[in-house]
Amino acid sequence: MTDTSRYSLAVLLPCYNEGLSIAPVVISFRKALPGARIYVYDNNSTDDTAQQAAIAGATVISCRRQGKGNVVRQMFADIEADIYIMADGDGTYDAAAAPRMIDALLTDRADMVVGTRRNITEDAGRRGHALGNQMFNRVYQAMFGRDFTDIFSGYRVFTRRFAKSFPANSAGFEIETEMSVHASTLRLPVTEIEFDYGRRVEGSASKLSTFRDGARILGMMAMLLKETKPFVFFSAISAALFAACAALMLPIVAEFLSTGLVSRIPTVMLAMTLLVGAMLAMSCGVILDSVSRGRIEQKRIFYLSQAPARGERALFGAQPIEERDTATPQPVARELRA
Repeated sequence: MTDTSRYSLAVLLPCYNEGLSIAPVVISFRKALPGARIYVYDNNSTDDTAQQAAIAGATVISCRRQGKGNVVRQMFADIEADIYIMADGDGTYDAAAAPRMIDALLTDRADMVVGTRRNITEDAGRRGHALGNQMFNRVYQAMFGRDFTDIFSGYRVFTRRFAKSFPANSAGFEIETEMSVHASTLRLPVTEIEFDYGRRVEGSASKLSTFRDGARILGMMAMLLKETKPFVFFSAISAALFAACAALMLPIVAEFLSTGLVSRIPTVMLAMTLLVGAMLAMSCGVILDSVSRGRIEQKRIFYLSQAPARGERALFGAQPIEERDTATPQPVARELRA
């Protein structure tokens, strides 16, 4: 395992009504990462989540805006650290896997490590979640690439560079999808580590709604596809409109070739309207694709402006010119100082 003593570690636990499980989760992370600071963000819980977390030794911070995405936005804004470990407070993620994930972050020089889940169907027996997870992962891979196999995992490790450059626009559980798209769009180095997915504590209930949250996640995917790949998005709309136009026009063209007459004028007008819409959609895709490329370049530049904080100086001897040994010949340094 890589020595992490020189890094500042922060464990971030967004919570909503996890009073039955949060204390064991905090204790397990304190045991797995003795040098880490543990923060529990209480998102308007109506039970004793905050009290149990404080008793277990965590720093409890209140987040008034409801929704996991809002909590993540506040966590990344508030906390300064070299490495961020994010997990849920329901006890389903194995804290003992955190050192292995941090080691992968450092040795693979990644910006994000995702803990992919085995035995996901054991989540309180909700098989629908597992089927939805598989479906959405395939949709994600078709839209954005094959960087991830479990885009909904809430167990992740980040560098400071990722945390501070991540826009966090989502309000709810779709935040993990946005994280994945952010990494795929900027082509950031990422890796995955598989671990066993545990069961919730007896008496606690999942906050997920299969259909409501599924619809929100699908909507988020469509919005992110429009924002990051507008040519693909609007080309699909253009193709659908053009196909509808062709379907309407084929009988009319056949009639005209056989009789020399056009009897269904309203249908022709509708077909032409669809054709104009298809052309406009394609034009929007071409124009917005250039705009999107510029936005991605700006995001990349801002990402590069953040310190990676992965021990580059210690590993590679990269240090500022003014800190180098002046007794050693440094032609580049002399030229710059001159």
